[in-house]
Amino acid sequence: MATLLHLDTSLFPREGSVSRDVAASFRAAWEEQHPDGTVIYRDLAANPVPHLDGVGAAAGFTAAADRTPEQAAAFEIREELVSELERADAILIGAPMYNFTIPSTLKAWLDQVIIMGRTFGTGPRSAEGTPVTVVASRGGGYGPGTPRESFEFVQNYLGKVLGEDGFGLDVEFIVPELTLAESSPGMEGLIELAKSSRAQAHEAAETRAKTLASSLVG
Repeated sequence: MATLLHLDTSLFPREGSVSRDVAASFRAAWEEQHPDGTVIYRDLAANPVPHLDGVGAAAGFTAAADRTPEQAAAFEIREELVSELERADAILIGAPMYNFTIPSTLKAWLDQVIIMGRTFGTGPRSAEGTPVTVVASRGGGYGPGTPRESFEFVQNYLGKVLGEDGFGLDVEFIVPELTLAESSPGMEGLIELAKSSRAQAHEAAETRAKTLASSLVG
């Protein structure tokens, strides 16, 4: 049975979060194809993982047999999170833009699961090739040619860390834009564009989920 690892990071519930809402469309389409499959779900906003500390970092560079009791204890959460990553047949990440970059809770998760020589680096990587879909919602427009293109540090960062330069995952972004148009003064003229972007994101999420799920059937 197929396993999906689903991470949400928005501070807000689904009714107030485009990333959660679009990710939910992906998950619903996935579960239609794999009703008996497994979903490993982590809401990193509601239940954040601890930040990586010096002890946990050192444990990642120390053979299991040589770790101190303190290092072994610190590595337990890393092992749990990495095992979830390695078990997944597909990964879904909701990554709204906060202050031009990813939520700190997602960065904390990444720091825990980046283990050189196992999940990350230049050699064989334990989750290499796994498809990952990132719902990268953002309140404004940061695409190529826009005034704020250079402020975009969600796709730029995650594309590097999740892709060939990092975990070696097969990365695809779904990017609903202008999510603040209906609530921000001065953005009224962008409301229809925002609605269109959100609708396209839902459609892309459902299509992506069905395509990935179908490739794993049987």
